[in-house]
Amino acid sequence: MDHGIYGAPPQPRGAQCRTRPTDLVFIIDSSRSVRPHEFEQVKVFLSQVIESLDVGPNATRVGVINYASTVKNEFSLKTHWTKASLLQAVRKIKPLSTGTMTGLAIQFAINRAFSDSEGARVRSPEINKTAIIVTDGRPQDSVKDVSARARSLGIELFAIGVGRVDRNTLRQMASERLDDHVDYVESYSVIEKLATKFQEALCDLSDLCVSGDHDCQQICVSTPGSYTCACKKGFTLNSDGKTCSACSGGSAIDLVFLIDGSKSVRPENFELVKKFINQIVDSLDVSDKNAHVGLVQYSSSVREEFPLGRYNNKKDIKAAVKRMSYMEKGTMTGQALKHLAEKSFAPSSGARPGGSKVGIVFTDGRSQDYISDASKKAKDSGFEMFAVGVGNAVEDELREIASDPVEKHYFYTADFSTINKIAKELPKKICEGEDPCECKVIVKFQKKVEDLIKSLTRKHIL
Repeated sequence: MDHGIYGAPPQPRGAQCRTRPTDLVFIIDSSRSVRPHEFEQVKVFLSQVIESLDVGPNATRVGVINYASTVKNEFSLKTHWTKASLLQAVRKIKPLSTGTMTGLAIQFAINRAFSDSEGARVRSPEINKTAIIVTDGRPQDSVKDVSARARSLGIELFAIGVGRVDRNTLRQMASERLDDHVDYVESYSVIEKLATKFQEALCDLSDLCVSGDHDCQQICVSTPGSYTCACKKGFTLNSDGKTCSACSGGSAIDLVFLIDGSKSVRPENFELVKKFINQIVDSLDVSDKNAHVGLVQYSSSVREEFPLGRYNNKKDIKAAVKRMSYMEKGTMTGQALKHLAEKSFAPSSGARPGGSKVGIVFTDGRSQDYISDASKKAKDSGFEMFAVGVGNAVEDELREIASDPVEKHYFYTADFSTINKIAKELPKKICEGEDPCECKVIVKFQKKVEDLIKSLTRKHIL
């Protein structure tokens, strides 16, 4: 089949790729120089890496060695077969708060942690044996010879140094290539940033297109350990190398975001909402002739952040979204819908005659005023209304805001941290008609989005 493919450079492996089966042992320094709150940050780092793994007896097994002047086997490779039990066990680890016998800890890993009796798959050479060492000081014993022995036995050693660590020691411990196996951070407060590196290091170089571990909107083309994105005939690849736009001449779309800025959202979640908006903007063909975007925030009052047509490129729109300040008061959703119905799509606010008018309403709670009349007016005016609810949003209100068919226009998720997934999936079904030049360039939540939201709906916040 001729897709009329337009390609992009290979994409790097992502943090969400499938992890290959590995025997993984963390060796963590809890000497007295590691303060209690810093040790908690190490545990967060461990948890983030574990979260990305495929854990199980036939997948990745995880053990943790805790050391100071002595060595403590917190749990072995055969102790926990599920991610949940591993994360619970990590939370219970306490610092030893004495000296720094790093060489002794590596020797323990060789003799015990990576032994058959402790769950290591020593008779399976295809299973990687990996140790991640985290330390913040100069060891009180030698590490050079014992590290060389570990490497000769096929154990891949990663060395992470923090603060005043002796960097030469890190190089003595780590496997080749040193650039890939040695990391340094100035303090424990930023060690979490290394989690992504290890998520990628443990990736399986399988067909990422087949496994679905890619960000291509339309067509994924496999390359060894990577992939490229392409578009169907009649579409062109956008500058992000992932999304596609319909050919020129498609119908115009005026899209207005109506965003809840009430106190219950909280500042950190409001930043996630802004990222959500910009992810959707990234998927649009923003130009004078195609997509125009407007943004309205509401709380106890309504504030137009910018009208339709003020910005005609993605860069300026995204910058304006990032500058948006948080109102942090009440939740007057009805008043906001009235503003949208009467003003946001008016020619005086930049709306164009003809084309599609789309509103996306984002809220996290019950409205403090009535929404029925304004919701009806927006839909009666021909605006296609989508309702996205998070947390304490009320289902009946979301359904009242949404256009028909309601089930395709309203969505709910319990946790702000998952809204990026909605924004990622949302554009995938844009313009899939037989002739994409004739279809309306309109944002639609299609089947994949519905399936995603159903999987997220009313889950407990993690």
